[in-house]
Amino acid sequence: MNARTLLGALLIVVTASAFAQPPRPAPTNAPGGEYPQIDSLSRAIFRVDAPTAQKVQVDLKEVYDMVKGTDGIWTVTTKPLDPGFHYYYLMIDGYRFSDPASESFFGVGRMMSGIEVPAPDQGFYIPADVPHGQVRECTYFSKVNGSFCRSFVYTPPEYDSAPDKRYPVLYLQHGMGEDERGWVVQGKLGTIMDNMIAAGKCEPMLIVVSNGGIAAMFKPKPGEDVQAARAKFGAGFAPMLVDEIIPYVETHFRVKPGRDNRAMAGLSWGGYQSFGIVFTHLDAFAYLGGFSGSGIFNPETELPVVYNGALRDARGVNERLHVLFLGIGTLEGARMKALRDALTRAGIRNIYYESPGTAHEWLTWRRCLREFVPLLFRK
Repeated sequence: MNARTLLGALLIVVTASAFAQPPRPAPTNAPGGEYPQIDSLSRAIFRVDAPTAQKVQVDLKEVYDMVKGTDGIWTVTTKPLDPGFHYYYLMIDGYRFSDPASESFFGVGRMMSGIEVPAPDQGFYIPADVPHGQVRECTYFSKVNGSFCRSFVYTPPEYDSAPDKRYPVLYLQHGMGEDERGWVVQGKLGTIMDNMIAAGKCEPMLIVVSNGGIAAMFKPKPGEDVQAARAKFGAGFAPMLVDEIIPYVETHFRVKPGRDNRAMAGLSWGGYQSFGIVFTHLDAFAYLGGFSGSGIFNPETELPVVYNGALRDARGVNERLHVLFLGIGTLEGARMKALRDALTRAGIRNIYYESPGTAHEWLTWRRCLREFVPLLFRK
């Protein structure tokens, strides 16, 4: 090997070493937790202290068998993981457990462990040195379901320092198996909005996230008609939103009234709820977004008849809806694209977005929010 070849080989080794980072604790770990860790290849490394267990596994999109060391510690390294947030749990001798080394999150109808894998574009949902708004917890009694309910309200950084200013509102919904905590915790709503507002990419606004009544997973009873069960699942949220939540927000917060100052969006089943509410209350909303979720109908054949025929009048929809946004991950299939095509053929304006390389998961929905809010309340 001549000197030039040797020098080139050394440069390659040095360069590779410079880019290779040691594994780091996942940002979703419990305070002080060293594991799980994420390595430079986006693989997760797990360690579980279970010396008397006979079999330990990690279920994270697929099941990984862990290997027991002489010290009684079980370990495994996963395949490279997609960027973003993922639920997981441990299985010890056939029983499911949350990982005590991880924070827990409400998802899939239960408290779950979660792991955050760095994404190449994560800067928009990572806290930055910018002015920060607040996420305020509000409790109210709902006559619709006869119980106390909770909503979270994001207020922009200037809210308290501009007491004479009023703001438009986005009503933002979670998906099935989650609740009002989803957008605040897993969705990183507050950080996304702080960064967007600081960068001048969207108008300051309030965002209200409420429990849509779909925290349990949809499961028809034995013998129950699936269509009838689906129609009832979360159906009580529409009158709660229109008759209780919106009046509560407009009484307790400085918001601009009227349809031109209200938007609604939701992810997955929350998108289904949002479409049903907005298209039957076009007098109350002027913006609509569906993130991996919209109406549950065949857009090729049922577009003219759903929502009491609201979509039959393309001109009326275009006049009343300033923005109709459809977003989905590229790994989720073509159902939103089919809806986009049907709406376009019907003459209904819409904006379509695909999150590259993501499936039915929080990175898709964080990106959809990032794309949606700049479209709202433009002057």
